[in-house]
Amino acid sequence: MKKIKKISEFQRFIRYDMWRHTTTEFNGLSQRLGYLLLRTVVLVARGFTSKNLNNEAKSLTFSLTFAIVPILAMVVAVAKGFGMADAIEQYLNSTFLGESGFVPTIMEMVERYLATAQGGVFIGIGILILLWAVYSFFESIETAFNRIWNVKQSRSIVRKISTYITIVILIPVVMVCNTGLNVFVNSALDNSLFVQFLVCWIVFTWMYMAIPYTRVKFTNALIPGIVMGSLFKALQMLSVYLIAMLSRTSLVYGAFAIIPIMMTWLQYTSLLILIGAEMSFALQNNEQFEYETDLNTMSRRYKDFVMLYLLSTIIKRFEADEAPLTAYELAIRDHLPIRLVNQLLSRLVETEVLREVYMEGKEERTYQPALDTHKISVGMVLNRIDAQGTEEFLQAPSTEMEAFWEKYQQLKEKENSLDTIFINEL
Repeated sequence: MKKIKKISEFQRFIRYDMWRHTTTEFNGLSQRLGYLLLRTVVLVARGFTSKNLNNEAKSLTFSLTFAIVPILAMVVAVAKGFGMADAIEQYLNSTFLGESGFVPTIMEMVERYLATAQGGVFIGIGILILLWAVYSFFESIETAFNRIWNVKQSRSIVRKISTYITIVILIPVVMVCNTGLNVFVNSALDNSLFVQFLVCWIVFTWMYMAIPYTRVKFTNALIPGIVMGSLFKALQMLSVYLIAMLSRTSLVYGAFAIIPIMMTWLQYTSLLILIGAEMSFALQNNEQFEYETDLNTMSRRYKDFVMLYLLSTIIKRFEADEAPLTAYELAIRDHLPIRLVNQLLSRLVETEVLREVYMEGKEERTYQPALDTHKISVGMVLNRIDAQGTEEFLQAPSTEMEAFWEKYQQLKEKENSLDTIFINEL
């Protein structure tokens, strides 16, 4: 019974109690970091399930399987333009592909693909197919990242093309730099493994900042970049070991061990990338999930109370000629969940009770009254909130319903009249 009780208490803590604190309530750094870490783990696990990251990873693996040769062809074509083609092959030999002896076959496939693209039946058709294959793959990655970040819009086609071209140009540069650094460090310091991990950290951090079509803070990209970059490198090292072992013993697949291992590597690499994106999202939006369950069941009266309190704070600061506050500053001031503050302030802006003001020295917008403060009454604010949205949109309401609506509107205009009228009298 005690074990069952402890499990029940732990489940309640994970689902409710852990979220009933704002990060500003914790004075100790260790306690704040502990809550942040635990919340992030829970949010990543929740996102993994709710956003079907495993299926997303399988979809990306399928796309990458078909796009890997066109991508390598583009990379080799760019590398040839910079005279770095040999360095690309050298880099591939340093991966598990080199251990399997599969690199010459891949390079031959790439050369054939480039030759086919240059000699298309119609002028430019081969090049267009090559570009489209690369574009489609990068777009699928961006779509997956935007879905994780709940971003509805995407980059314009021009922005996408310019971004993807930049990535294709940077890939051979990163490969060459990685190979060069390995050679230098290996000869000078005998510590090339650290450089390999460092390159992975940089690439993954950049990826988590650049791919989503939203602003990602550096710290929130760096942490998953280090974690997932390390796991990626460890997975690559494990693949090298497995291929070397299977190739020597000729077990099961023998020389063809590269095929299942490469497919598995691609799938788990895709999964690591997506989990890292989910971690980045969880770190940056951790505060958005504070009091999540309570906010979903929050009474209208209590929501109105918090809204009027925020409005009162903003008006008093305005009348005292004090600097306006951002939503985050208002949340910190009274230990309020930032998600609730954003919702209520947005509603007051939409009803033209408040207006957004961009102040010098503050990255986020601040809030000030949009009306004469002596004309902002409680009743006026609540009436504007009640009237927000569409009304009278029914195409064929009954006569009784229209009469009820008119009488209700008349009673609403009279102060305290609704308290003396019973529903059965309307």
